[in-house]
Amino acid sequence: MAGTRTARPADPDQDLRALFGQSSAIFASLAGPAHMLETANGTFFETISGPERTRTGLPLGQLMPELVEQGFITLLDRVYRTGEPYTAREARMLLGVGADAREKFFDLSCEPRRDTGGNVMGVRVIGVECTQVKQAQRLTAEHRVLLEQIARQAPLADVLEGMARAIEDLAPEEVFVSVLLADADGRHLRHGAAPSLPDFYNRAIDGIATGEGVGSCGTAAHRRQPVIVTDIRADPFWDDFRDLADKADVAACWSTPILARDGALLGTFAMYHRTPRAPQDADLALARVFADTAALAIERHQEESARRTAEAREKAARDDLTFLLEASTALTADLDATQTLTRLAASCVPRLAPLCAVDIIENGRVRRIATAATAQAQQDLLASHIPVYDAADDAVARVLASGTSEVARRTPTGPGPWQDLGVTGYLCVPLQDRGRAFGTVTLLSTGEHTFDGHVVALAEELARRAAGAAHNARQYTYRHTLARDLQAGLLLPDLPQVPGADVATYYHPAGEGLDIGGDFYDFFPLDDGRWVFLLGDVCGRGAIAATTTALVRHTARAVAPLLPGPADVVTAVNRALSNRPGSHGTGFVTLVYGQLTHTPKGLDIELVRAGHTPPLHLDHTRTVHALDTPGILLGIGTEVDLTPRRLRLRPNESLVLYTDGITEARRRDGELYGERRLTEAVASAPGHPAAQTIIDTVTQAVHTFTGGHGIDDDQAILVLTATEAQPEPGRISPL
Repeated sequence: MAGTRTARPADPDQDLRALFGQSSAIFASLAGPAHMLETANGTFFETISGPERTRTGLPLGQLMPELVEQGFITLLDRVYRTGEPYTAREARMLLGVGADAREKFFDLSCEPRRDTGGNVMGVRVIGVECTQVKQAQRLTAEHRVLLEQIARQAPLADVLEGMARAIEDLAPEEVFVSVLLADADGRHLRHGAAPSLPDFYNRAIDGIATGEGVGSCGTAAHRRQPVIVTDIRADPFWDDFRDLADKADVAACWSTPILARDGALLGTFAMYHRTPRAPQDADLALARVFADTAALAIERHQEESARRTAEAREKAARDDLTFLLEASTALTADLDATQTLTRLAASCVPRLAPLCAVDIIENGRVRRIATAATAQAQQDLLASHIPVYDAADDAVARVLASGTSEVARRTPTGPGPWQDLGVTGYLCVPLQDRGRAFGTVTLLSTGEHTFDGHVVALAEELARRAAGAAHNARQYTYRHTLARDLQAGLLLPDLPQVPGADVATYYHPAGEGLDIGGDFYDFFPLDDGRWVFLLGDVCGRGAIAATTTALVRHTARAVAPLLPGPADVVTAVNRALSNRPGSHGTGFVTLVYGQLTHTPKGLDIELVRAGHTPPLHLDHTRTVHALDTPGILLGIGTEVDLTPRRLRLRPNESLVLYTDGITEARRRDGELYGERRLTEAVASAPGHPAAQTIIDTVTQAVHTFTGGHGIDDDQAILVLTATEAQPEPGRISPL
């Protein structure tokens, strides 16, 4: 019998609420340690079911043996023994055994029963069954998963089959779900998903027409209304499909049309049963909810299909953009001009042509710098040919002279291995730097390949990007070489041998080494046997920083032999900074300057600190002290107030000077390395640490803290360690 369309409620949540059903309370009173069932309400016996279970006077574990394995009896034992109540929400139980076992969920409260003296005499169990609520929650969860799949644009077949299986798994009674999809004209229904129906049945109904009396689904699609057939054997809608239904062992079919937002037919959602059955309100609500979900999935699929169709028409343009982006990324992978042009040739083959050659002007001659081909033999042959720079019949020479592209559907003019390569056409594009052609990229066709306007435009754009990348690479190489040479001139090539002292230094600039770093150090002797050491940091980087560094070092070297102590030398340095021309920079300088004298008892040191990070003293007890002597920055005023600090380094004691690039090294989360971690690292250096050992310990600790990523500031360390014997020559840590 065909049902009629049920009016859709105004509240969209009403269908889900109809699935939640009602809950019922159970009560049981248990006595003694055996948990003898004294009394229980009717709902308790209805819940545990079975006439042989409707008895009192038996231990609960004997009445319901399945609870023993599930740990429930042990739980009651604990409540009885401790006198402490137990509560649980949505506790899962399997009631019954074997094929009759049923999964149920309860909100439970187990409370001790006490006599007048307060002694525990049993346990009282109160529960509210929430099985239907739990099932509805699981259905809601499955529904949410489906919506997430739809949002992720999962394949329609996967979404529909997942929906069908979810309903079949979670339905309280056996049900088979089928989804049929409407053709574009809405006249036929095609198989969408039916994981539990027989394959022969799915094949038989695949493609059925939509129309009155064509089963449940064809009629529902035609009417755009739900059709409920409670008994297939007695319903005329199934006259043409009754034998098929008998063979598939289905006796009832409720079909709901799947409609788009504009009312267009998308398909049908059907629920089959093995026995004649009429739907309950919850069944109809379930059908509506998942029919709407199927509609969302189908509409999203149709929209996605339309989008893919539109994208297919634009695929060539997108491929071009992708090609240019990938090629540009390859061209700028490093700052080496030769590698840039080699990658240019590789990018062109086979995307733009089967063969490619790149030529540049070098010392008044043409040099073939890169080739690419689909076969190595062809590439070698192409590399062996060098164009003639001033030949009028050579395409490369003409393009170099004119600065404009040249394209032809024939072999290039002039001599070349064109016949051996099977060349049928060429495209020669200039590589230009500030309007002057410094090279060409030549693409060669073979076979049926030709150059159209589209390929010409791509090649010219790629050549433009390659020329820019090559220019940047040459500029970087020049600047990097200049920076490296200038930096080398500002650092000591080797440390001198200092009587009674082990000296080691470490320097590591930030970034790629393109600019001169702001950190510096120096170490030199005085005529009276004293030695000068200094370590500082110039505000800024680059040439100005190099000028300031040179001014500080040269001033210190010039005045140190003439002045009595460190404070006088640093005052002179500050005066030089204050008097420098504005074009030489105005940035400040931080500095630690000291002088040491070797004595039989160790190294006597006098130092001053001008706004720099405090030096660290590692004494013979392996305790680290910060020498926080007063002193302001240099270069910010004509007057400088400095307080000298004297100390003696006994054998195996060390003085550690460092720049703030060490303490301000950052972890990925932004936390600074800090002075505390530096102090701990210095103190942790093993044994009686040599100067280099202390540096290695500190730099490894900083590297571990930062995770090895690039540093943000220059780093410099100078370590003096007093020795008992003549030390080995000083060492400089590798950059």
